[in-house]
Amino acid sequence: MPRNDDIARIRATLLAAAEAISPFTPGAVEFERKEERGDPLTAADLAADEVLRAMLPVPGEGWLSEESVDDNSRMVSERVWIVDPIDGTREFVEGVPEWCISIGLLEKGVPVAGGILNPVTNELVIGSLETGVEFNGEPARVLDRAPGNGIRVLASRSEIRRGEWDRFEEAFSVEPCGSVAYKMALVAAGQADATWTLVPKSEWDVAGGAALICAAGGAVTLADGTKPSFNQTTPLFPNFVAAGELTRSWLVDTCLGKKG
Repeated sequence: MPRNDDIARIRATLLAAAEAISPFTPGAVEFERKEERGDPLTAADLAADEVLRAMLPVPGEGWLSEESVDDNSRMVSERVWIVDPIDGTREFVEGVPEWCISIGLLEKGVPVAGGILNPVTNELVIGSLETGVEFNGEPARVLDRAPGNGIRVLASRSEIRRGEWDRFEEAFSVEPCGSVAYKMALVAAGQADATWTLVPKSEWDVAGGAALICAAGGAVTLADGTKPSFNQTTPLFPNFVAAGELTRSWLVDTCLGKKG
């Protein structure tokens, strides 16, 4: 299938999912708590998930979503869609405009195309390894700067509150931001230099952003510098680092004390 067809499908689906969410008001929406970790879940998450599943996979393509039951049938599919209907549901519930809809497409376990849309700020980042990345319709690339050149790293607010970023305050600028996928989209669009987390994240948090960052000339690795493996039986990463290659290597080698 030509990659432009995939991009068109991603774009149309993001817009349709945003439309499905639009009747719900961020900051004034009812929610319940998921049993496993207590994360919030809203009817908007489920409405967007229904749209994504109806529009994205065709027969023979796999599916993995935060809001769908995973039956592992995706393990035999060459092409797999990995989505998060609302990444940053906590921000959505609190009315913080740092949540998004995230779509990633894998081929043989490699993120090859993706799209991330923040419906509040109208920021759309979309692209593929073959076509590159667009940010609101304009070509975009990752920043890739050496240390000392004003590097800005997007970080989890909860990690900042716990003091996990205090040791980096003299090395670069740390800026709080919500959704994991949204942070990755901003890095892919050249709006920040890097993002990372040292706590586990699910593949649906990372797949769309990983496709976009790689398509925009950057790299996504684990904290030890190795490449993450997507479409795992247990779709969970222990951590990740996402940036332009020069910046990522410096972060891994110097700040995280590993060799990339």
